[in-house]
Amino acid sequence: MAVKELKIRPYARLLTMLGEQLIKNEQIALAELIKNSYDADASWVKISFIDFGIEDNLNKMVIRPESKIVIEDNGHGMTPEIIEKSWMNPATPNKRVESGEEKRTEEKGRVIQGEKGIGRFAVLKLGRKIIITTRPKSSENEYVINYDLSAYDDDFLSVDGVEKELFIDDITIDAKSQEASVIVEREVKVNHKIYNLQNNQGTRIEISNLKGEWSKTKLENVSEETQKLESIFDKIFDKDIETSFEIGFELNGERFLHSDNTIEKLANLLEYNTVFKITHGKYNEKEQSFIYSINGVNKKISLNEPILSGLRVYRDYFLKEKDLFGNAVSKLSTCGDFEFNFFIFDFNANKETKYYLDRKEKELIKKHRIYLYRDKIRVAPYGDPNDDWIGTEKLRAIRRAGDFLSNDQVVGFVDISKKNNPKLKDKTNREGLIEEGTATQDFIALLQTFLSYIRLHPYAQYLLNQKQKKEQEINRLKVVENKFSELEKSISDNPIAMSVYQDIVNSYKIEKKFYERRLELTEDLAGVGLSVETASHDIMLMLSKGVSAIDDLIKDLEGELLDDEEVSNELLKIKGVFSFVNTQMKDIQLLFKSSKQRRRSIRVFDVLEKVIKIYQRSLKRENIELIVDKVGSPIVAKCTDAILLQLFINLFDNAIYWLSTVHILDKKINIKLDGNTNQVVFSDNGPGINSEDEPYIFEAFYSGKEEGRGLGLYIARQLLQRIDYSINTAELKSEKILSGANFVINFTKLENND
Repeated sequence: MAVKELKIRPYARLLTMLGEQLIKNEQIALAELIKNSYDADASWVKISFIDFGIEDNLNKMVIRPESKIVIEDNGHGMTPEIIEKSWMNPATPNKRVESGEEKRTEEKGRVIQGEKGIGRFAVLKLGRKIIITTRPKSSENEYVINYDLSAYDDDFLSVDGVEKELFIDDITIDAKSQEASVIVEREVKVNHKIYNLQNNQGTRIEISNLKGEWSKTKLENVSEETQKLESIFDKIFDKDIETSFEIGFELNGERFLHSDNTIEKLANLLEYNTVFKITHGKYNEKEQSFIYSINGVNKKISLNEPILSGLRVYRDYFLKEKDLFGNAVSKLSTCGDFEFNFFIFDFNANKETKYYLDRKEKELIKKHRIYLYRDKIRVAPYGDPNDDWIGTEKLRAIRRAGDFLSNDQVVGFVDISKKNNPKLKDKTNREGLIEEGTATQDFIALLQTFLSYIRLHPYAQYLLNQKQKKEQEINRLKVVENKFSELEKSISDNPIAMSVYQDIVNSYKIEKKFYERRLELTEDLAGVGLSVETASHDIMLMLSKGVSAIDDLIKDLEGELLDDEEVSNELLKIKGVFSFVNTQMKDIQLLFKSSKQRRRSIRVFDVLEKVIKIYQRSLKRENIELIVDKVGSPIVAKCTDAILLQLFINLFDNAIYWLSTVHILDKKINIKLDGNTNQVVFSDNGPGINSEDEPYIFEAFYSGKEEGRGLGLYIARQLLQRIDYSINTAELKSEKILSGANFVINFTKLENND
């Protein structure tokens, strides 16, 4: 059989199909053409809407037969060779030089942004008739390219109403050379600036037979978005910076300016109303670490530190793979170094604080998210109000919202470059990054990890500080008592009013006692819930094994596969399973209210042994060595079993969790019961307590764990304090046993509290 050589020959309608897919709307089309001007080293680009009718309260722009859109600049223009080999040939590979480095413009050193090819589809999105006039630098001539596609239907299936099989190479474009008459030296006004020099070069694109619909509102939105093409943060933080690329709009010969001063307003909010300014941030891929400044304090934090590697958002992505022994293998990122700045607001701040935001300020902040810039040029749509490219809102929806900052309260930017981040590539349609390989996913997971850390540590600490300040202020002012006192003085001469007043005061005291008791009960129930949740894991596991063993035994009996002795052995195994469950349930029963109400003298070690049994499997699974040292006579506490059970369950739970986040061979928990001092020291050789977290670890709802409730240590301390015992972190070197977290529980009653 003869081999026939075939060639790919696309139909002309591919132009329409690609145009619809690549260029989603008019804003992207204009942005693409503006990028072409930027790549041409233009100082300015002006977009003029000419001969439009205005209706409907001066908002609707009516497209007339003579209406046109003109995009002109003073860039380096196109030579005949560039027109033929680049402009006329989509997807020309001109973005990189042979070394693989990014290609830069000759005059201004800008990194090339546009790709020859997309511009063709951009003009087709706007209209059917295009005249391009271009004049290269130092040329006496200008070159005119005439796209007149008005004879074709929208799908290129007919010409002048007659159906015809049309291929792309059937579409002919007229091009001619002429003495410069359009692009000549002239005065050009763009926004508030006048340009007199270097206007005898550049490109002018005139688009008529227009498509789509336009209004002043739409034009205002397009104008606003194109102003974000370059980083708005450069304008905010370097207010004296002179832009080297001015973008201007005109409507029917009049300058069309986006009239508000949002950038100035946003700059003031970033300067004066942020809870945290995270600046000069950089992710160093070689070191696998974040370096940044938070409110002026320089920080460095490594991905190997448990405060990051212990976060679920990190574990779920970077620690998914296991080695032959079942140990997590850390995945290394491949996205490259990047820089970042984040500004964190508190949308719930009180009016009395400097962080307070009114309604209009909140609305302004919500218009700006976290932008992504490549070589200082924006990657759209990242940063748009409704765009969740980092996935924060998705995580808040499927996990616990309090573990992540809301998109509403974070404004900022991430800087990448073609040089440092070659694997982070733009989609062909300019709508974000390609998910090719794992680089983009690595990049997003790193940002999620860092922002989750900010929420769970610095921001959580800020919230606790605000809460404590408010409580201290209320206590300092004795608000309720003072109000009662003022009221009593004002009505002291009125017996009837005083009688009513006394009734109110008595009712207040009764209600106060009621709510104090309810708080105690709530804390008790929360403690029970946390402890039962922990203990129930092994109980459910053993129950499952017991049920499975019974099923197997039934099948063996039905098949008459076992003799009497073998049946007896199987029943003994099943009895062992349910004996374990029975013992565990008896221990859990000690947590409930009926047991809690009976205080008695309890040997602390006896309760500790019960908790050790609960955690035997977890200790074995994580290869943790448990050491229990007893010094002197046994420690006896006057309390309930429930208090000690909750105390040790929480300490074990925390220690095992944090030890699971470190990669060391000799993981240890050491518990020292010292009868001479009446103290228990509970220590591990995990990562220890972060110095920034330490002041907050006994506060309600503060947790270093991503999904921790922040109640365990808080409830343990509350329960101990009720009976005049205490728990604290070890402060003296002599109290510390291992290198990680060290807690000291003192079972000596505090004086004057009996």
